[in-house]
Amino acid sequence: MEAHKGDQLLTHGRTVGQHDRVAEIVEVLGDGGSPPYRVRFDDGHEHLLAPGPDTVVQHTGCAAGRDADIT
Repeated sequence: MEAHKGDQLLTHGRTVGQHDRVAEIVEVLGDGGSPPYRVRFDDGHEHLLAPGPDTVVQHTGCAAGRDADIT
């Protein structure tokens, strides 16, 4: 998994009735965009997160443009 500051992490609910959660990455603590990430949820809560297989990265326009320039 590779993400950058400003990207969003979408974590799917694990049980019936549990909603998906979206968090914005405010700091990348791993090397080369790898976890762990410091994230901020919609309610303002910040958390250190090492995402599991139920989480996907939603790249922002800035990060996607930067990746496109590299390749």
